Amino acid sequence: MGILSGVEAICAQAGIVPADVEIFLHGTTVATNAVLEGKGARVGLIVTQGYRQIMQIARSFVPGGLAGWIVWPKPEPLAKLEDTFEIKGRMTAQGRELRPIDDDDIRAQLEKLKAQGVEALTVSLMNAYLNGAHEKRVGELAAEIMPDVPISLSHIVLPEMQEYERTLTTVANAAVRPIVGRYVRNLRDKLRGAGMAGKLSLLRSDGGLMTSEKSEEHPVSLLMSGPAGGVTGAIWVGKNAGMKNILTLDVGGTSTDVALIENLEARRVRTTEVGHLSVRASALDVKTVGAGGGSIAYVPALTGALRVGPQSAGAVPGPVAYGKGGTLPTVTDANVVLGYLPEALLGGTFKLDREGATKAVQTIADALGIDLYAAARGIIDIVNENMFGALRMISVQQGYDPRDFALMGFGGAGPLHVNAVARLMGSWPAVSPVSPGVLCALGDATTRMRTESARSFSKLAPQTTLDELKTALAEMAAQTRAELEAEGIAPDDVTILFEIDVRYSGQAFEVPMEVTLDELAEKGIDWLTGRFDDEHRRLFTFNMDSAHEIVNLRAVAMGQALDLPAAQLPKGNGDPSEAKLRDHELWMNGAMQKAVIYDRAKLKQGDIIPGPAIVIEMDSTTLIELGCTAMVDAVGNILINLA
Repeated sequence: MGILSGVEAICAQAGIVPADVEIFLHGTTVATNAVLEGKGARVGLIVTQGYRQIMQIARSFVPGGLAGWIVWPKPEPLAKLEDTFEIKGRMTAQGRELRPIDDDDIRAQLEKLKAQGVEALTVSLMNAYLNGAHEKRVGELAAEIMPDVPISLSHIVLPEMQEYERTLTTVANAAVRPIVGRYVRNLRDKLRGAGMAGKLSLLRSDGGLMTSEKSEEHPVSLLMSGPAGGVTGAIWVGKNAGMKNILTLDVGGTSTDVALIENLEARRVRTTEVGHLSVRASALDVKTVGAGGGSIAYVPALTGALRVGPQSAGAVPGPVAYGKGGTLPTVTDANVVLGYLPEALLGGTFKLDREGATKAVQTIADALGIDLYAAARGIIDIVNENMFGALRMISVQQGYDPRDFALMGFGGAGPLHVNAVARLMGSWPAVSPVSPGVLCALGDATTRMRTESARSFSKLAPQTTLDELKTALAEMAAQTRAELEAEGIAPDDVTILFEIDVRYSGQAFEVPMEVTLDELAEKGIDWLTGRFDDEHRRLFTFNMDSAHEIVNLRAVAMGQALDLPAAQLPKGNGDPSEAKLRDHELWMNGAMQKAVIYDRAKLKQGDIIPGPAIVIEMDSTTLIELGCTAMVDAVGNILINLA
């Protein structure tokens, strides 16, 4: 197991044994991949009588413009109709019992589900978010009848109104539970077997940490665990480099994840989107496009126009230049042909096949009837445009001016593209952080434990008193605080924040507003609705005259962040020549240009590098373009600006 080899290697290097490790932090894409690849468990669903088609009716939203309704294949629901069973009993919209449940009826339905061979169970009953008594009873009986099947109850997973979203989120939770559970237990057993007795925590989609035990019960919170690490890492880099506003560009082999950080706070959203699945779970606002180092370039016969991605060569067979059997031209191959990726990578231990890459890209040049370098640069320009499109979605389309932000490129291929994309965005400086390839792992280490509880409130603001709002929030705060304290966090280290979802009465969506109890007590409900008006205007350019409605309340408890200082680099005299490896040639602005390759490990703070230049390190390569100049800051980040 790769993780275990890493632990052993790190411990050996640090001169310690695994038993000395107190905290082990882990970001994972295991839940994400299960959803994307359709490998979730077979889920059984118990619903209230009359609601059997809840997953099939879904929401009438069709993606993809006007043609969508003609060509859109409707995704298969995560819980099939034949695995959905109804039970008697009903709660009112006030949370009172209208019709009782019947144990014999419940047992009969559970026996049918057991016979179907379901691997996970979801219970989602009408109005259960107000009163979960009926769901609890179904859960108790299911534990008797299907003792080995994990059970997800909607009033625990998502105690909020809107039965479709509540059911979908709970079904998604159930679908990934067996896979995530196996993975987490396996990881824990292996680490314990190696002698590590410390705490194991996983990164949530919203950039906080959760215990490994909690992640087994609530894996729907891990769907964006992978990308969240990069965003929290970027916040840490920004803090140490004195940058407050950052756009992130996390480029991997298959996809690029982008996010917006304002005043060192990442934007959070109330929905996590993975593929066609959109569930209600707090997540950092990360947008993903199918553009990465392994994205395949091709020329469809129909249009004769160059396309790049979203198909990817992946790790196997990978780009042609990696010599692992890949034959199709990729973005990485184009970078090799242009001279942006030097032949020797990973500190010289990995040689790229330049000849193979040239042959592959030549097929694109022939199909377009242009020369080799123009074709290679065309591939790079298109993939950069795709990244630019994703960045516009989280900046311009949300009412932010990208010129007020720095652009930080990380992941294996981010620093190769960050300069060109910064030029498209007008976002300067373009930043290549230290060890960009492993920034996600660093992010896991710089974040903190986080847990939240939610409930629906559903009252018009004019009919709400400050006291009832404060009472509800205080109860929820006590609950989340107790959860963190039970996980061994000292009471003084717990911080509580609140989120209140507000909308105009009659709207179908709400905007979350972050508040503290003190602010609320001092400024009142009118201040809250005024803030909502400002945010609504920024997002949608208008306000409405309707009354405000307070929809949901959330209390978020957070532990203390690990205080990791950034190491300062020795001061230089501005001349990077000590770090120079060799002279180089690369193709840029329509011609071959003289360039220099530098070793990042030998750069000093204050070094100035004129473009075009390439800076190589173990886990990534930074490209500084013609007409730009890079400067190394005190903690080793490379800051690229227009010359």
